[in-house]
Amino acid sequence: MSKGPQRIVCLSTETCETLYLLGEQACIVGISGFTVRPPQARKEKPKVSGFTSVKHEQILALEPDLVLGYSDLQGDMLAELAREGLEVHLFNQRDVAGILRMIETLGALVHAGERARALIGELQAGLDVIRASAAALPRRPRVYFEEWNEPLISGIAWVSELIELAGGKDCFAELAPCKRAKDRIIDDPKEVVRRAPELIVGSWCGRRFRPEQVAARPGWQAIPAVRTGQLHEIKSPDILNPGPAVLTDGVRQLHALISACAQRAE
Repeated sequence: MSKGPQRIVCLSTETCETLYLLGEQACIVGISGFTVRPPQARKEKPKVSGFTSVKHEQILALEPDLVLGYSDLQGDMLAELAREGLEVHLFNQRDVAGILRMIETLGALVHAGERARALIGELQAGLDVIRASAAALPRRPRVYFEEWNEPLISGIAWVSELIELAGGKDCFAELAPCKRAKDRIIDDPKEVVRRAPELIVGSWCGRRFRPEQVAARPGWQAIPAVRTGQLHEIKSPDILNPGPAVLTDGVRQLHALISACAQRAE
Protein backbone atom coordinates (compact mmCIF):
# COMPACT_ATOMS: atom_id res chain seq x y z
CA MET A 1 0.00 0.00 0.00
CA SER A 2 1.24 3.51 -0.82
CA LYS A 3 2.47 5.54 2.13
CA GLY A 4 1.68 8.83 0.47
CA PRO A 5 4.28 11.56 -0.14
CA GLN A 6 7.37 11.31 2.04
CA ARG A 7 9.27 14.47 1.01
CA ILE A 8 7.06 17.57 0.99
CA VAL A 9 7.98 21.19 0.31
CA CYS A 10 5.52 23.76 1.70
CA LEU A 11 5.69 27.07 -0.17
CA SER A 12 3.00 28.57 2.06
CA THR A 13 2.80 28.65 5.82
CA GLU A 14 -0.63 27.14 6.51
CA THR A 15 0.19 23.74 4.99
CA CYS A 16 3.29 23.51 7.14
CA GLU A 17 1.29 24.31 10.28
CA THR A 18 -1.37 21.78 9.32
CA LEU A 19 1.14 18.99 8.72
CA TYR A 20 2.64 19.59 12.16
CA LEU A 21 -0.81 19.46 13.73
CA LEU A 22 -1.45 16.17 11.93
CA GLY A 23 1.83 14.74 13.24
CA GLU A 24 3.25 14.52 9.72
CA GLN A 25 6.12 17.00 10.14
CA ALA A 26 8.74 14.34 9.38
CA CYS A 27 7.59 14.49 5.74
CA ILE A 28 8.43 18.19 5.42
CA VAL A 29 11.81 18.84 3.77
CA GLY A 30 11.43 22.55 2.93
CA ILE A 31 9.33 25.53 4.04
CA SER A 32 8.55 29.16 3.30
CA GLY A 33 10.79 31.75 4.90
CA PHE A 34 7.65 33.38 6.31
CA THR A 35 6.78 30.32 8.41
CA VAL A 36 6.40 31.06 12.13
CA ARG A 37 3.89 28.39 13.15
CA PRO A 38 4.88 26.22 14.81
CA PRO A 39 8.07 27.93 16.04
CA GLN A 40 10.15 24.75 15.80
CA ALA A 41 9.57 24.57 12.05
CA ARG A 42 11.97 27.48 11.49
CA LYS A 43 14.63 25.62 13.47
CA GLU A 44 14.09 22.21 11.93
CA LYS A 45 13.36 22.83 8.25
CA PRO A 46 15.31 24.55 5.45
CA LYS A 47 13.74 27.71 4.06
CA VAL A 48 13.40 27.43 0.31
CA SER A 49 10.97 30.18 -0.71
CA GLY A 50 9.42 33.54 -0.07
CA PHE A 51 5.80 33.97 -1.01
CA THR A 52 6.35 34.85 -4.66
CA SER A 53 9.90 33.54 -5.12
CA VAL A 54 11.53 30.13 -4.80
CA LYS A 55 15.04 28.73 -4.72
CA HIS A 56 14.61 26.32 -7.61
CA GLU A 57 17.93 24.56 -7.38
CA GLN A 58 17.60 24.08 -3.64
CA ILE A 59 14.09 22.66 -4.04
CA LEU A 60 15.19 20.29 -6.79
CA ALA A 61 18.11 19.14 -4.66
CA LEU A 62 15.67 18.17 -1.91
CA GLU A 63 14.01 15.73 -4.35
CA PRO A 64 10.46 16.37 -3.08
CA ASP A 65 7.67 14.04 -4.10
CA LEU A 66 5.10 16.80 -3.47
CA VAL A 67 5.23 20.60 -3.51
CA LEU A 68 2.35 22.49 -1.89
CA GLY A 69 1.44 26.07 -2.75
CA TYR A 70 -1.32 28.60 -2.22
CA SER A 71 -3.26 31.01 -4.43
CA ASP A 72 -2.92 32.35 -7.95
CA LEU A 73 0.14 34.31 -6.84
CA GLN A 74 2.10 31.06 -6.58
CA GLY A 75 0.61 29.51 -9.71
CA ASP A 76 3.50 30.38 -12.01
CA MET A 77 6.08 29.11 -9.51
CA LEU A 78 4.29 25.78 -9.19
CA ALA A 79 3.89 25.50 -12.95
CA GLU A 80 7.64 25.97 -13.39
CA LEU A 81 8.37 23.30 -10.77
CA ALA A 82 5.87 21.00 -12.49
CA ARG A 83 7.77 21.48 -15.74
CA GLU A 84 10.83 20.26 -13.87
CA GLY A 85 8.97 17.01 -13.27
CA LEU A 86 7.81 17.63 -9.70
CA GLU A 87 4.33 16.79 -8.44
CA VAL A 88 2.56 19.94 -7.22
CA HIS A 89 -0.73 20.83 -5.55
CA LEU A 90 -2.12 24.37 -5.44
CA PHE A 91 -4.60 25.20 -2.69
CA ASN A 92 -6.77 28.30 -3.09
CA GLN A 93 -8.98 28.46 0.01
CA ARG A 94 -10.65 31.83 0.49
CA ASP A 95 -13.22 31.29 3.24
CA VAL A 96 -13.72 29.31 6.45
CA ALA A 97 -15.25 26.34 4.62
CA GLY A 98 -12.31 26.38 2.23
CA ILE A 99 -9.82 26.32 5.10
CA LEU A 100 -11.52 23.22 6.51
CA ARG A 101 -11.52 21.59 3.05
CA MET A 102 -7.80 22.32 2.74
CA ILE A 103 -7.16 20.47 6.00
CA GLU A 104 -9.31 17.55 4.84
CA THR A 105 -7.58 17.38 1.45
CA LEU A 106 -4.09 17.65 2.93
CA GLY A 107 -4.95 14.91 5.40
CA ALA A 108 -6.00 12.66 2.52
CA LEU A 109 -2.82 13.44 0.57
CA VAL A 110 -0.60 12.29 3.45
CA HIS A 111 -2.87 9.38 4.46
CA ALA A 112 -3.87 11.05 7.73
CA GLY A 113 -7.56 11.40 7.00
CA GLU A 114 -8.76 10.34 10.44
CA ARG A 115 -6.47 12.83 12.18
CA ALA A 116 -7.54 15.54 9.76
CA ARG A 117 -11.20 14.90 10.54
CA ALA A 118 -10.44 15.05 14.26
CA LEU A 119 -8.61 18.36 13.79
CA ILE A 120 -11.52 19.77 11.80
CA GLY A 121 -13.88 18.70 14.59
CA GLU A 122 -11.75 20.50 17.17
CA LEU A 123 -11.64 23.66 15.08
CA GLN A 124 -15.39 23.63 14.48
CA ALA A 125 -16.03 23.10 18.20
CA GLY A 126 -13.85 26.11 19.00
CA LEU A 127 -15.77 28.24 16.51
CA ASP A 128 -19.05 27.10 18.06
CA VAL A 129 -17.87 28.30 21.48
CA ILE A 130 -17.01 31.73 20.10
CA ARG A 131 -20.28 31.90 18.15
CA ALA A 132 -22.26 31.18 21.32
CA SER A 133 -20.31 33.78 23.28
CA ALA A 134 -20.85 36.36 20.53
CA ALA A 135 -24.59 35.72 20.57
CA ALA A 136 -24.69 36.87 24.19
CA LEU A 137 -23.06 40.25 23.49
CA PRO A 138 -25.26 43.30 24.15
CA ARG A 139 -24.69 44.62 20.61
CA ARG A 140 -22.63 44.07 17.45
CA PRO A 141 -20.03 46.81 16.98
CA ARG A 142 -18.97 47.99 13.53
CA VAL A 143 -15.50 46.69 12.62
CA TYR A 144 -13.09 47.90 9.94
CA PHE A 145 -10.36 45.37 9.19
CA GLU A 146 -7.43 46.75 7.20
CA GLU A 147 -5.20 44.19 5.52
CA TRP A 148 -3.09 46.75 3.68
CA ASN A 149 -2.58 50.50 3.92
CA GLU A 150 -1.19 51.63 0.56
CA PRO A 151 -3.77 51.40 -0.98
CA LEU A 152 -6.45 50.62 1.59
CA ILE A 153 -7.59 47.01 1.24
CA SER A 154 -10.30 45.33 3.30
CA GLY A 155 -12.93 42.60 3.18
CA ILE A 156 -10.87 39.41 2.79
CA ALA A 157 -13.49 36.68 2.95
CA TRP A 158 -12.41 34.52 5.89
CA VAL A 159 -11.76 37.56 8.08
CA SER A 160 -15.13 39.05 7.15
CA GLU A 161 -16.81 35.76 8.11
CA LEU A 162 -14.95 35.58 11.40
CA ILE A 163 -15.77 39.19 12.31
CA GLU A 164 -19.45 38.32 12.01
CA LEU A 165 -19.03 35.01 13.86
CA ALA A 166 -17.12 36.77 16.65
CA GLY A 167 -19.92 39.28 17.23
CA GLY A 168 -19.10 42.23 15.00
CA LYS A 169 -20.36 43.81 11.79
CA ASP A 170 -17.81 44.00 9.01
CA CYS A 171 -17.95 47.54 7.60
CA PHE A 172 -16.96 46.29 4.14
CA ALA A 173 -18.66 42.91 4.03
CA GLU A 174 -19.73 43.51 0.43
CA LEU A 175 -16.07 43.11 -0.64
CA ALA A 176 -15.80 39.57 0.74
CA PRO A 177 -16.88 37.83 -2.52
CA CYS A 178 -13.96 39.51 -4.33
CA LYS A 179 -11.10 37.00 -4.37
CA ARG A 180 -8.37 39.31 -5.70
CA ALA A 181 -6.91 41.98 -3.44
CA LYS A 182 -7.05 44.58 -6.22
CA ASP A 183 -10.81 44.16 -6.30
CA ARG A 184 -11.04 44.95 -2.59
CA ILE A 185 -9.29 48.32 -2.73
CA ILE A 186 -11.13 51.18 -1.01
CA ASP A 187 -10.57 54.01 -3.48
CA ASP A 188 -11.87 56.77 -1.22
CA PRO A 189 -10.48 56.67 2.35
CA LYS A 190 -13.36 58.91 3.43
CA GLU A 191 -15.69 55.98 2.80
CA VAL A 192 -14.24 54.45 5.98
CA VAL A 193 -15.14 57.66 7.80
CA ARG A 194 -18.68 57.48 6.48
CA ARG A 195 -19.10 53.90 7.71
CA ALA A 196 -18.00 54.97 11.21
CA PRO A 197 -16.31 51.85 12.58
CA GLU A 198 -16.19 51.54 16.35
CA LEU A 199 -13.21 49.17 16.15
CA ILE A 200 -10.30 49.21 13.71
CA VAL A 201 -8.18 46.09 13.41
CA GLY A 202 -5.04 46.21 11.29
CA SER A 203 -2.90 43.42 9.93
CA TRP A 204 -0.46 44.68 7.33
CA CYS A 205 1.17 41.59 5.89
CA GLY A 206 4.92 41.78 6.44
CA ARG A 207 4.71 45.24 8.00
CA ARG A 208 3.96 46.42 11.53
CA PHE A 209 0.57 48.07 11.92
CA ARG A 210 0.93 51.74 12.85
CA PRO A 211 -2.22 52.98 14.62
CA GLU A 212 -0.82 56.51 14.94
CA GLN A 213 -0.53 56.72 11.14
CA VAL A 214 -4.10 55.51 10.74
CA ALA A 215 -5.39 58.03 13.27
CA ALA A 216 -3.55 60.86 11.47
CA ARG A 217 -5.26 60.29 8.10
CA PRO A 218 -7.23 63.35 6.96
CA GLY A 219 -10.73 63.33 8.38
CA TRP A 220 -10.30 60.09 10.27
CA GLN A 221 -10.45 61.84 13.65
CA ALA A 222 -14.22 61.75 13.20
CA ILE A 223 -14.26 57.93 13.24
CA PRO A 224 -15.57 56.57 16.58
CA ALA A 225 -12.72 54.03 16.79
CA VAL A 226 -10.13 56.77 16.37
CA ARG A 227 -11.79 59.06 18.92
CA THR A 228 -11.81 56.27 21.52
CA GLY A 229 -8.38 54.85 20.63
CA GLN A 230 -9.76 51.49 19.48
CA LEU A 231 -7.10 50.70 16.91
CA HIS A 232 -5.50 47.29 17.38
CA GLU A 233 -3.19 44.91 15.54
CA ILE A 234 -3.54 41.20 14.97
CA LYS A 235 -0.31 39.78 13.61
CA SER A 236 -0.61 38.56 10.04
CA PRO A 237 0.49 34.95 10.80
CA ASP A 238 -2.55 34.73 13.10
CA ILE A 239 -5.16 36.18 10.76
CA LEU A 240 -3.99 36.44 7.13
CA ASN A 241 -2.67 32.90 6.57
CA PRO A 242 -5.76 30.80 5.79
CA GLY A 243 -5.05 27.79 7.96
CA PRO A 244 -5.62 26.54 11.51
CA ALA A 245 -4.16 29.69 13.09
CA VAL A 246 -6.99 31.80 11.71
CA LEU A 247 -9.58 29.51 13.28
CA THR A 248 -7.85 29.49 16.65
CA ASP A 249 -5.64 32.43 17.65
CA GLY A 250 -6.98 34.76 14.98
CA VAL A 251 -10.68 34.44 15.73
CA ARG A 252 -10.06 34.43 19.49
CA GLN A 253 -8.23 37.76 19.24
CA LEU A 254 -11.01 39.17 17.09
CA HIS A 255 -13.63 38.03 19.57
CA ALA A 256 -11.75 39.52 22.53
CA LEU A 257 -11.50 42.91 20.79
CA ILE A 258 -15.11 42.86 19.62
CA SER A 259 -16.39 41.75 23.05
CA ALA A 260 -14.56 44.58 24.79
CA CYS A 261 -15.94 47.06 22.26
CA ALA A 262 -19.47 45.73 22.61
CA GLN A 263 -19.39 46.30 26.37
CA ARG A 264 -18.73 50.02 25.93
CA ALA A 265 -21.51 52.48 25.29
CA GLU A 266 -21.77 53.41 21.64
